[in-house]
Amino acid sequence: MDILWQYQFRIILLGDSTVGKSSLLKRFTDGVYSDVADPTVGVDFYARSLDIEPGVKIKLQLWDTAGQERFRSITTSYYRNSVGGLLVFDLTNRKTFDHVREWHREVSEHILPHHMVYILVGHKSDLSRERKVSRDEAEQLAAELGVRYVETSAKCNSNVERAFELLTRDIYELMKMGEISTRDGWDGVKSGLTAKVLYPAEEEAEREKSCNC
Repeated sequence: MDILWQYQFRIILLGDSTVGKSSLLKRFTDGVYSDVADPTVGVDFYARSLDIEPGVKIKLQLWDTAGQERFRSITTSYYRNSVGGLLVFDLTNRKTFDHVREWHREVSEHILPHHMVYILVGHKSDLSRERKVSRDEAEQLAAELGVRYVETSAKCNSNVERAFELLTRDIYELMKMGEISTRDGWDGVKSGLTAKVLYPAEEEAEREKSCNC
């Protein structure tokens, strides 16, 4: 039986084939890692919940998209119904880094007039000797795109949890500010049976003060 959740966020993983999107998802959702992974065909689905703050459980619907060009027509249909995206590249493969802007542009164009919350993920940080992209370069790209940057390793379980949690928190904070909300016909964000009334951080603090007897 599914545990009650306040909100559901649909998040999509984006990036070239072989960057390790499936490995990240399996580590995050199942806590396992495998050196052998079959290429994703079309779209795979995963799920996990995160406790963002006391009394607020976010269910994450996680969509793993195929990086190959021949599946692009399938995966683009999932962009519009997603609220968050992990832009993943392989730190040991320069081409996958160079393609990040293309992924960002393609998704952003498909979801107009809406927008998606992104995080840039440099994967396979355990392979430091084979590294082809420096942290400075990646942080510069993240700054240009206006997103956070995290380096992860599914193999070593390094920063995997942090990457998904940062993105979830960013979406949640934008909901508090009223910049993201549930909409009819859109699956990016859904309210659960016990949805919480959200207030901006400052207003939340004032309400808590006034409630203290």
